[in-house]
Amino acid sequence: MLARDLHEDNRQSWNSATKAHNSHKGDQAEFLRSGGSTLFLEELDLLGDVAGQRLLHLQCNSGQDTLSLAALGAEVTGVDISDEAISFATRLSAESGIPGTFVRSDLFDWFERADERFDVVFASYGTICWLSDLTPWGAGIAKVLAPGGRFVIVDVHPVDGMLDEDWRLADDYWMHGGQHQTWDDGVGDYVAGSRAGLVPWGYEEGLAEVPDPKPCHAFNWGMSEIIGALLSAGLTLDVFEEYPWCNGFQRGPNMRELPGRRFLPPAELPSFPLMYGIRAIKR
Repeated sequence: MLARDLHEDNRQSWNSATKAHNSHKGDQAEFLRSGGSTLFLEELDLLGDVAGQRLLHLQCNSGQDTLSLAALGAEVTGVDISDEAISFATRLSAESGIPGTFVRSDLFDWFERADERFDVVFASYGTICWLSDLTPWGAGIAKVLAPGGRFVIVDVHPVDGMLDEDWRLADDYWMHGGQHQTWDDGVGDYVAGSRAGLVPWGYEEGLAEVPDPKPCHAFNWGMSEIIGALLSAGLTLDVFEEYPWCNGFQRGPNMRELPGRRFLPPAELPSFPLMYGIRAIKR
C-alpha cells in the first residue's frame, strides 16, 4: 500500500538535501558542455546503445545522469518528487545546452496518468528505498515500456542495509516487505561524505550542513521482492548482477578505492555485495 504521507515528508527532505548536494558540485553545466559524464560502466553496460531511443529516468534527482544519457543521443524524460531537484535539472539542461524534459511528480502519480511509451526505463543509486510499494512500481514500468523495451536499474544492494556506518552487523536481512525506518535528521549530505568520489571534476566545500533538514522515511526491500515485482508485472529478467563495490559513494570508514571510483569495504572484512544491476525486457 502506498504511504503518500511519508512520500510527502520525503519530498520536503529531498528539497533541503538537494541544495546541499549541489553546493559541492561547482559548474556542472560546464562539466557537461565539455563532454563530462556522471555515468559509471555498470549502467552503461546494462543500458547498451541508447542513441535515438526514448528514455525515461525514474527518480532522476537533479538530472546529471539524465543529461549524460541525453549526450549519448537519447531523448530523455526525467521524473522526480523533489521540486528543488527538478528545478535544478531544468536549469542544468538549459545552461548545458543538452535537451531534456523534467517533470516534478510523485512517481506513482506520474505512472497513473502516463500515456507515453519509452524504449528504455532507467533507475539508479538510492531509488528503491524511497518506494513504499513495489507492485505499482513494477506495473508502472511495464505500462510505459514499449514492446521490446528494456528496464535497467543499478542500485544499492539490500545487504548494505544490514550494516551500520562502522561496518557492524546491525539489522536482519529479512526486515523487508516495505517496512520503513524514519530518520528525524532527514536525507544526509552523502556528497560531502564522498567528496571526489561523486564529484571527480572538482569537489567544493559548499554548504556546511543541510539547510532546514526535514525527517525522511526509507523502505526496506529484499532482492526477491525487487525482482518479483518486475516478474509479476510481466517483464522478463535478462541480466542480474551483483557487485562487491560502491560506485562513487563512500558509505563507511576505511574504504579502499579501485580505478573508476569504485569503493570496497575495509580489507579485514569478507567480500559481500554492495550493489546490484538488473536488466528486464518487455516482450
